[in-house]
Amino acid sequence: MAFALAASLAAVGGSAQAGTSAIPICPTADELSVYELPSGLNVHICDVEGLVVTYDGTGIEMPEADTAVSIDALSEDGTEHGFTLIVAADGKVSYDLSTANTESSTAGEDRADVVSPRLTSGDLTEESDAPVSEPSTPDGLEVGEVDAASSPGECQDGAYSTLDRKEYGIYNWYLGDGAYPAGMTRLQALEYFEGSIGRITASTNNCGLADEVPAKSHYAGTTTYEADISNHGTCTSWDGKSTWDAGDLAAGTVAATCARTWPNPLGKNDLREADVRFNIADYDFTRNPTSTCYGLYHDVLNTGTHEAGHVFGLGHVGSGHSNLTMYTKADRCEVKKRTLGKGDVMGLRSIY
Repeated sequence: MAFALAASLAAVGGSAQAGTSAIPICPTADELSVYELPSGLNVHICDVEGLVVTYDGTGIEMPEADTAVSIDALSEDGTEHGFTLIVAADGKVSYDLSTANTESSTAGEDRADVVSPRLTSGDLTEESDAPVSEPSTPDGLEVGEVDAASSPGECQDGAYSTLDRKEYGIYNWYLGDGAYPAGMTRLQALEYFEGSIGRITASTNNCGLADEVPAKSHYAGTTTYEADISNHGTCTSWDGKSTWDAGDLAAGTVAATCARTWPNPLGKNDLREADVRFNIADYDFTRNPTSTCYGLYHDVLNTGTHEAGHVFGLGHVGSGHSNLTMYTKADRCEVKKRTLGKGDVMGLRSIY
């Protein structure tokens, strides 16, 4: 039996002596970084069920063949966290980093393939599409105040980025039956989560831009399933239900979206499931930030609209674009992400 298995692997992977590619090494660890994944890793050859692949404080449990899984995290410090793990129909594993391929040349050739950048740019400049680094802060000013002062107004800023993701039908989503941000009741959570999603599907903005986006959503009810996101910021195995809820996430993450897609040869990947979780273990949320907020709370609708943007395919924009909904930094007490800016609307129009 062992000989037959070895022969089978040799037939698939080739023979090193014959000058063909070597047999892929199957990992035995429960968790590996993207740079530790062996080159040529194939889920049809290696039993990697349950393997967690990590990158920059986020993780993804290995999906099945012909599937891609992405995680996008909203942080308080403005750094972008997230990546995509891809398993092709033939079982070959690859990954796609939000920092494009800036590290690929130094990572060696003994790891899984890096594919093209996860983000596709709209009106982004080369500088703003790079990994986020906050501007220096003159005396007496906070980081957010500096970036806000240097950013165009929401109706003048046409910057956007898009992910390889699109809802071709109706986004059917569920409300988790656990805790909710800001201590909301189930009915209140439904109102605010549905309102967040609706601001994306209706292109809600203060710029006079018409809704030309045919994206649709439908509230499918309450579920006992939880969002497929662990307290370590890992996208876990999928359960077939797009769930919005609240719980614990990795430190520094205010909210996160995990999306599962299937390949589409004619366009962007087809969204199959997208879960959203608010981090109520480390942050306090409010439904109505007022002048007495004093930097203590994150607004539910503000955060939810940003996450709904990820669900429908919008990526982050970085420094210099702080007045847009998809700005990568989460500021407390802010409400400007509740309505879309010009770039947010243009990004949705480019997808739909």
